[in-house]
Order: sequence, then C-alpha cells, then structure tokens
Amino acid sequence: MSTQQPYDPAQDGAQMSFRERMSYSDYLSLDPILNAQKPLSTAHDEMLFIIQHQTSELWMKLAIHEVRAAMEAVREGRVSNAFKMLTRVARIFEQLNSAWDVLRTMTPSEYTEFRDSLGQSSGFQSYQYRAIEFLAGNRNAAMLKPHAHRPEIMAQLEDILSKPSLYDEALLLLQRSGIPIGKADAERTEWATPRTESQDVVEAWKTVYRSPEKYWALYELAEKLVDFEDYFRRWRFNHVTTVERVIGLKRGTGGTSGVAYLRKMLEVELFPELWKVRTEL
Repeated sequence: MSTQQPYDPAQDGAQMSFRERMSYSDYLSLDPILNAQKPLSTAHDEMLFIIQHQTSELWMKLAIHEVRAAMEAVREGRVSNAFKMLTRVARIFEQLNSAWDVLRTMTPSEYTEFRDSLGQSSGFQSYQYRAIEFLAGNRNAAMLKPHAHRPEIMAQLEDILSKPSLYDEALLLLQRSGIPIGKADAERTEWATPRTESQDVVEAWKTVYRSPEKYWALYELAEKLVDFEDYFRRWRFNHVTTVERVIGLKRGTGGTSGVAYLRKMLEVELFPELWKVRTEL
C-alpha cells in the first residue's frame, strides 16, 4: 500500500483560490453556456440533439470570424495571411463533419420521442449557416425570408449581401494581378445578385494553374478555396445521410422536403470555375 501523500498543485505555485480572481469558468462564461441546454421533453436523446446543434453553431461562429478575416486579407493584398485562415475554416468543417458521427448514434425511435417538441424549428433556419453561404458566394436572397422576424439578423445578412463575397474578392485579386476575369465580373457592383458562371473566369484560373511558379500566391489561394468547398460539401453530404438515417424521407420540421431538399443543396457550387478548370487543363 502506497504511503505517498496526494499531490497538491499549490506547492508548485498553482492558484487555488479564485474568490477575487478570474477563473477558467469566468473567462469562458461557462455558466450561461452550460445552462443553455433546456430540453422540452423527458427524452434522453434530446440533450444530444441540443448540444450537437449548439456546438455546431459555435464552430460556425468561428468560421464566420475566419472567413471575414480572410476576405479582408485578400482585399488588402495580404494573400499569405489568408491561407492560414482558410486552412482553419476547412478544419472547422472537418470538426462539423465529425459531429454528425455523434448524432448518428441516435436511432429513429429515439428521435421520435422528442421530435414534436421542436415545433417548426429547423437547422434550415440557422442564420450563421446562411451567413457562411453568403460570405462564400452562394447568394440567394430568397433564403433571407426565414429571418424576417429578426430585424437585427436581417440587417447583418443584408450587409453581407451588399459587399463582395470571398470568391468575388479572389476574382478581383486575379484582375489586379493582371489576369483578366471578363467584363461581367470585373465591373460587377450588384453584389447581392448571384453571379453567373463565366468561361472568362475559367480561363483566368487556367492561367494560374498552368504557371503555378509564376502565380504561386494565386495558385495557393485557389487550392485553399477548393479545400474549403471540399470540406463544406462533405458537411452537406453527411447532413443528408444523417437526416435520411434518422427520419427517412419524411418532411423536415421546418417544412422543407427534408432529404430531397438537402440533396438539391448538394448541387450548389460555391466556386464553380475552380472545379470546371480541372476538366479543361
């Protein structure tokens, strides 16, 4: 039997009293975060459902923070700074993908126990997800409608739509670097209007991909954007398979067609010319 005394961190200088000091919990505001889970049923798995979606929203908040910073860096010509931020965004979506693995442990029977408690609430209504899409370049003003009851959220989303997207900033950088992107994109000012896929932009990216040594920063930026969309697509695909596994082909709680709607979203491309250029090289 060991006679060794239990280790006391205070002996090595660790702070043990926080009556008048900021603690770990204080700094992270853990009390409001850990008390934000308020199940509306007695079902065991509702806690899983709530925490999975709350943590996803926190990761999306970080993704928005990083995408905005990357856009500013690209706009100001600090392209190498944007690489780290866009890499982080891709890793954030890797984390979001892993979250579906946890949610998939919930069976259809278990979800049925609390599904009615959700009312008409649905992930379809996530304004942070909408902000990420708008920031990246998928601009569909019809998707503002679910947020009309929140003027402050509408103002934030409309502000995003009034300015160039991440992809717009990348294309404008191509133009500033002496690579023509075509009149439509070079003179574009109506940022809220969805842009049309352009062969001129395909040719611009082709110039970059054919001479990566000459255009290394643009080449690296293109690959970071593809990484971003790669992980984003995986997230969408995992969303579809998780929903189908749990509710089959039933309608979503928010009124969408459920799996059918999510499959349609898989067809949306954020940076279409960056995918098309691969065929033409």
